[in-house]
Amino acid sequence: MDCKHIEQLLEQYWQCETSIEEESELRSFFLHEEVPAHLLCYKDLFVYQQVQQEVGLSADFDTRLLAQIETPVVKAKRLTLTKRFMPLFKAAAVVAIMLSLGNVVQHTFFAGEPLDYNYDTYRDTYDDPEVAYKQVSSALMMLSEGINKSKDQQIVDSMSSIKKVEMMKE
Repeated sequence: MDCKHIEQLLEQYWQCETSIEEESELRSFFLHEEVPAHLLCYKDLFVYQQVQQEVGLSADFDTRLLAQIETPVVKAKRLTLTKRFMPLFKAAAVVAIMLSLGNVVQHTFFAGEPLDYNYDTYRDTYDDPEVAYKQVSSALMMLSEGINKSKDQQIVDSMSSIKKVEMMKE
């Protein structure tokens, strides 16, 4: 074949203007052993397809693949009725424990006074709303003072720990 013609076909190939017949002509040219030295760099590109068609799977490929895919047989475990209901038993035990703890806490907080849930017999302990307001205000004030004292104490503690760290560094 003419090298000039092959070079023109290569130019068309790079421009994506070759037909299928021209591409097969290029492949057949590069399959020959005698390729000019300046065109040897293109040989691998056009021979690749032919070489890959010759590559095949080994004879034991199917058996190796099936050996990896097949899962071993797993025997089923026998489930008794107790094992089936075990999660239900556990949930019932948790509920019973929570209810018991709730009753203990309720009796601890309200040990001295009986609980009266009958709203018909309810009577207010304060006749004067101003007295009730003053008592609630004083209780909230004591709570606020306690929170402020704890914050102040926390600041003092953090400052003293910072001073200790600084003294250790010196």
